[in-house]
Amino acid sequence: MLYLDQLHQTIQLNATPKRIISLIPSQSEYLWDLGLQNEMIGISKFCIHPTQMFECVARVGGTKQLDLEKIKSLKPDLIIGNKEENVKEQIEELKEYFPVWMSDVNTIDDAFDMMLKLGEICGKKTESEVMVTQNIESLKEISNLFERKRVAYFIWNTPYMVAADDTFINSIMKECGIINHFEDKKRYPEVTMEDLKGADYCFLSSEPFPFDQKHLQELKGAVKNCQFVLVDGEMFSWYGSHLRLLPNYLKKLKKELF
Repeated sequence: MLYLDQLHQTIQLNATPKRIISLIPSQSEYLWDLGLQNEMIGISKFCIHPTQMFECVARVGGTKQLDLEKIKSLKPDLIIGNKEENVKEQIEELKEYFPVWMSDVNTIDDAFDMMLKLGEICGKKTESEVMVTQNIESLKEISNLFERKRVAYFIWNTPYMVAADDTFINSIMKECGIINHFEDKKRYPEVTMEDLKGADYCFLSSEPFPFDQKHLQELKGAVKNCQFVLVDGEMFSWYGSHLRLLPNYLKKLKKELF
């Protein structure tokens, strides 16, 4: 069978994959939740959810520093990666040996497309359809939840970097009624405190840079009429089955802020 990935590249599989390596945390969690526990033979060191998967499945390095020799030794019949998170040169090398299916998730719709396509490839079509339908229904609970508040979403410190347009984080922000303070910029631009004028909130994410209470105290009061808030980065940037946790998290966050 021929399958098209989200980079519009074709992979060929002669049978439903039985030895899967997933290189991206949110996709690994999704595959596990689909019921592919026996098929998963490798994950990245950042694939920490669920705990049982992290503890029992072989780890094959970081998303950008893969242990290529270990991956080859595991002899997967399918590798699942991501355009943004994985290094192109490493993926190209793996493609010489194994089928590699690549995702490119920048919107919620992209996430649902990834879920359905992987469900079909992995013999879990019905399960993936059910999960996507459930997520679509649950996300209706957060529509306009934040009532057009202007938010700058920090992903990095020194230099300060934020999530702007054309990112999955921005798509989540839009879904819950947030106006991205940097919606006129693309991807992950560097910003200064001066650029934050007019923002209602600055969300300091727990990943990829682990902002914590120390950073919050350092930035508190740095911008007039702007509140700095620590947020769970997984909730804004993990797609797949992790989306089921988003409505309750955002409703709790709103109660804390307003």
